Amino acid sequence: MAHLSHEASVLAAAMPRLVLEARRIAASVQHGVHGRRRSGSGENFWQYRRFTDGEPAARVDWRRSARDDHLYVREREWEAAHTVWIWPDLSASMDYASPKLEPKRHRALVVALALAELLVKGGERVGVPDILRPTASRRIMERMAEQLLLAPSLPGSLPPLFHPSPLSEVVLLGDFWSPTPEVVARIEALAGTGAHGHVVQIVDPAEETFPFSGRIAFREPEGGASITVGRAETWRADYEARVAAHREAIRAAANRLGWSFRVHRTDRPASELLLALHMRMGVGNAGATLTPDATETRA
Repeated sequence: MAHLSHEASVLAAAMPRLVLEARRIAASVQHGVHGRRRSGSGENFWQYRRFTDGEPAARVDWRRSARDDHLYVREREWEAAHTVWIWPDLSASMDYASPKLEPKRHRALVVALALAELLVKGGERVGVPDILRPTASRRIMERMAEQLLLAPSLPGSLPPLFHPSPLSEVVLLGDFWSPTPEVVARIEALAGTGAHGHVVQIVDPAEETFPFSGRIAFREPEGGASITVGRAETWRADYEARVAAHREAIRAAANRLGWSFRVHRTDRPASELLLALHMRMGVGNAGATLTPDATETRA
């Protein structure tokens, strides 16, 4: 309990700075996007598409269709709010950071807050599983931060089992270093409701490159287990192979379920991940893997 209390205190001290950072990043990204471009019942024109058999003839745009030999439908931009669930992993493993880099926990939280801000400004409702009910509050950042700090415990290594509606979207931000079957099973359970989702593995560069050599003591941050290695460099090849296999299993599961998967390193800008996620939100068949960060190590 003392360890958990210390983690909560550290997070509380950092939260005001993280909220300001999230607001700055959200503002910078907002200048480069132009709404949630999705078809639906809005008022603004979105695109023309070919008329398909079975549609009401009243949907045909006869002026556009008169230009050639095909019938076209004038689609309007989607404007009805739906729910986006954002889950940031704030467990002990997310506290790891290489020198001069921010902890993975801070990166996950900043991106979660900034994404919530952009989505609410776009007319969406945002919730945090087991923490915050879906809301379109203009104070979404402050409400998320408050509820996270007031929660009985910080979000753990895997998202909780909840039941998003088939029309909602789920964004999972964590390092996903739990055993592969557990990670895959949790994604499958959440996708089982029909909801679309996006899995983002946030990693420190050292977790990708394994830059260790000599005698090193490694400690598991959540279970407390430790192991001392005499020549750590001899583990590098096996470590990289296991990481690649773990990541490929998650990627394959996400693709199979119609979800997206991305790896994000903390030495890359948070705005890069935020923009990619925001542009991907609401895309039907989310299964195509998001364009990876330039530094991503592909399996």
